[in-house]
Amino acid sequence: MATHLILGGARSGKSAFAEKLALASGQPVTYIATAQVYDTEFGARVDQHKTRRPAHWTTVEQSFNLAEALQTHAKADSCIIVDCLTLWLAQCICPDCDRPENLEWQHERSRLLEVLPKLEGTILLVSNEVGMGIVPLGEINRQFQDEQGRLNQAVAQCVNKVSFIAAGLPLTLKG
Repeated sequence: MATHLILGGARSGKSAFAEKLALASGQPVTYIATAQVYDTEFGARVDQHKTRRPAHWTTVEQSFNLAEALQTHAKADSCIIVDCLTLWLAQCICPDCDRPENLEWQHERSRLLEVLPKLEGTILLVSNEVGMGIVPLGEINRQFQDEQGRLNQAVAQCVNKVSFIAAGLPLTLKG
C-alpha cells in the first residue's frame, strides 16, 4: 500500500500532479470527487477537472462518508485519487451546505484516519494548505482553517509520502 498526501494552495497544480502520478502508476484509477456544485463558476471548475481525466478512469462522486468510499474502492494493484479533502471538510462543517442531517465532522474525520492505514493499493489524497495566510474573519472561516490544518497534520502522520506543490513543482516533505 502506498498513500500520498498532496498539499498546495489554490491553483498550485496539486490535482494535476496527482493525476500525473495516477497515470504513471499504470494501474486502473478511481477518482473520488468530493465537491458539490453550488454555482455555475464552480461548475465550470469541476468541468475542467473532468475533461482533463482519461475517459477510462472511474469517477465516484462522494461528498460524505469518504472512509466508506475508500474501503469500497481501494484494491491491490489499483489507484485512487481523492480530490479533495478540503471540499470534503468544508461540506461537512458548513451549516448551509447540503449534507446528511446526522453527519458529524469528528466522526467522519476519525473514520478516515482509522481506515487510511488499512487500505490496499495506491491512494493519492489532494488537500489545500490553508495555514500560510492571515487568520480569517468570521467564526466558521476560522473553524475551517483550524480543522483543515489539523486534518492535514493527522493525514500526514498516517501516509507514506507527503508532497507540497507550488507553481506546479513538487517538494517532498515526507518519504
